Amino acid sequence: MIVEMQTGVSQEEVDAVVQKVKSYGWGAQVMAGTDKTVIAILGSNTGRVSTDIFAVYPGVEKVTRIMKPYKLASREVKPKDTIVSINGIEVGGKRVVVMAGPCAVENEKQLTEAARVIKDAGAVILRGGAFKPRTSPFSFQGLQEEGVELLRKVKKQFDLPVVTEVVDTEDLELVSRAADILQVGSRNMQNFSLLTAVGKKQRNMPNGSVPIPVVLKRGFSCTVTEWLTAADYLLAEGNDQVILCERGIRTFEDSTRFQVDIGAVPVIEKVSHLPVIVDPSHAAGHYSLVPAIARAAIAAGADGLLIEVHPNPKEALVDGLQSLTPSDFGRLMKELRQIARAIGRDI
Repeated sequence: MIVEMQTGVSQEEVDAVVQKVKSYGWGAQVMAGTDKTVIAILGSNTGRVSTDIFAVYPGVEKVTRIMKPYKLASREVKPKDTIVSINGIEVGGKRVVVMAGPCAVENEKQLTEAARVIKDAGAVILRGGAFKPRTSPFSFQGLQEEGVELLRKVKKQFDLPVVTEVVDTEDLELVSRAADILQVGSRNMQNFSLLTAVGKKQRNMPNGSVPIPVVLKRGFSCTVTEWLTAADYLLAEGNDQVILCERGIRTFEDSTRFQVDIGAVPVIEKVSHLPVIVDPSHAAGHYSLVPAIARAAIAAGADGLLIEVHPNPKEALVDGLQSLTPSDFGRLMKELRQIARAIGRDI
């Protein structure tokens, strides 16, 4: 259920509704906007009481039931778009945000060169995996702690925020030392203990603690509803800085590594307030297909891209075939700017 409070409601009136919610053993999440305050009532059996129980309270404008499985990610809870801010970079606004870099951190030279390339081309966030969840236990698993330290060093050198994946709750504290954005990969989209821990993670700032932004990738066999319900795990812990990432789903078609669900972009924008980006690299599986998918994503309304770029893909330890060279990435960025301008956005 959603309790929408009247404009100018007092704190006492909000607290009274929250106390009533808690008396039933449910959770209450208060979202104070610039115009109105909304209280989301969270519980598995909220349907057993009438909405009138809350509608009669002073300061309440209306009470609405949410029939979808996902609650906090829905536009019924928050009609306005969520803007996720990373060091002054806004994801979900007018600007299309490009995050780029190697799939895995391999060494300092590789990461330094990748950071230089992507920044010169216009990308504003550096991606790179220190921990790599791999299908085979014999594949390169990432540099792990050494990779985290390299990310810290290079992001400081180039003044680029970093997005990197966390694969286990035990590594969360370590990864958070370098990450400006925590990435939850497709294999972990329904790892609910990890989602809960990531949702709780805060970063100390001069004005207090704030949630660390999260990129939540769609599981490659998951529906949009399951994806948004997974996002609710993050939102329920008070982290409203969530970015959804479409990275392709598994279908019967095998001509690409995964099938990019471009239609999911406008669907998300219709039913959810969360920003959505697209990873064309993992979906394509081949560098020659990445530019076309990236262009299509921007045209469809994606708020950003997550692209693999390697200084020398032939020597990459992970996913070299789907990584763009520096020259390919530079050309792609020029093309993306034209498409962004055509739909009234910037890169």
